Amino acid sequence: MGRLGVSIYPDKMSLEETKQYLDLAHKYGYERIFTSLLQIKGDQEAVVADFKAAIEYGNSLGMETMVDINPGLFKQLGVTYDDLKFFTEIGAWGVRLDEGFTGQEEARMTHNPYGLKIEVNMSRGTHYIDQIMDYSPDRSNLIGSHNFYPQRYTGLGLDYFKQTSEQYRKYNLNTAAFVNAPSGTFGPWPLQDGMVSLELHRGKTLFTQIMHLKQLGLIDDVLIANAVPNEADLKEAAEAFKATVPVLHVETENGVSDLEKHIIFDSEHTYRGDNSDYVLRSSMTRVWFKDSDIPANNVKPIKKGDVLLMNNEYGQYKAETQIAFQDLENNGRINVIGHVAPEDVMILDSIQPWSDFKMVEKK
Repeated sequence: MGRLGVSIYPDKMSLEETKQYLDLAHKYGYERIFTSLLQIKGDQEAVVADFKAAIEYGNSLGMETMVDINPGLFKQLGVTYDDLKFFTEIGAWGVRLDEGFTGQEEARMTHNPYGLKIEVNMSRGTHYIDQIMDYSPDRSNLIGSHNFYPQRYTGLGLDYFKQTSEQYRKYNLNTAAFVNAPSGTFGPWPLQDGMVSLELHRGKTLFTQIMHLKQLGLIDDVLIANAVPNEADLKEAAEAFKATVPVLHVETENGVSDLEKHIIFDSEHTYRGDNSDYVLRSSMTRVWFKDSDIPANNVKPIKKGDVLLMNNEYGQYKAETQIAFQDLENNGRINVIGHVAPEDVMILDSIQPWSDFKMVEKK
């Protein structure tokens, strides 16, 4: 994966608030900043000065700022696509085109003499990126990011997200997507029901959103779209981003023994490559715990997402760990330890055979 980022909205935050937020993000290793100039109103010079001060503070921390604009804003600022000096003067790392041109203009912008990155809107789909590539852009200055969608049920569907992301991966371009912090309270627009690129991420924890993006393997940079998350959310996002294997949170059943918890939560699991449609098998636990006593316990009918441990009655399969991919009957030889937390089912669905993974108990 690439880099983690946050979003700032200087028209809604004091410079002091922005600095405190960036200091905290920097503490946890965030390296990118997103901001939007689309809402410029009132005294344009004063607003631009506020943005410049915030961007320059981010630069002092080694954090690079991408500025969101559209063709209408070019006119408002007196900027043309073949002269991007204004964005260098305010300290920006690059320019994100919320709405694009015809492809030729974007390609020409990548050849700007300032080394500004030109970030295009991946969510547009169609053959937009192919049109840009037809005009021989400087690929080192061309990157992409998805939109975020503040309105419920308007975020991207998973298949479309994959399809449009693949278009950019084909050209080896850096990609980015947005996630929403539950503790964040505002974005660039008055209304928001969570600011996510993928609709199925809405309402989920930051850990789950980021872990899922990592599992998809299509996105380099992940940006928190809303402001201002608390420190716990910033830390959680950083932990998910830096995790070396997928992590599933498990809600345990009452009466699960300490040994059962030890087997499930203290083991490094591997999804067997000879995979089944019915269960994910992690069979090394039956080698490590073959001499353990695992009596029948909580042998109820099995539901999709249940975490299972084969008990003493299962002969050579005793102590094997499994996760159910669908509802199954229980023959009395299978202990139901708990179930994958509902928000993490999307991670379970995206784990690939031969992948290592961990399970942690959800408190």
